[in-house]
Amino acid sequence: MTNRNTGIIATIAAVVLCGCPGLFLCIFGAVTATGNMPYSTQVNGVSNSGVLPSSYGYVMLCLSLLLILIPAAVGFFTLRKKPGTETVDDLPPVS
Repeated sequence: MTNRNTGIIATIAAVVLCGCPGLFLCIFGAVTATGNMPYSTQVNGVSNSGVLPSSYGYVMLCLSLLLILIPAAVGFFTLRKKPGTETVDDLPPVS
């Protein structure tokens, strides 16, 4: 039972630490890939503004897919039923 609880805790932690940032990164990547992500900076009195290149958006989308796949893999590998864990009574009945 503790292995199952550990698997659930690991899955929830992976979702919070990887899945949620992956979804947010996916949204920002989609906006950036369409060319709609403006930026403006000001360093030592010098200001600059523009739009992030679409290639940055494509990179963000790829990274977000990897981050979203991590909780799915953690959940699959920790919560699946392992083939050799079933107990079988091999002893013949006592008469």
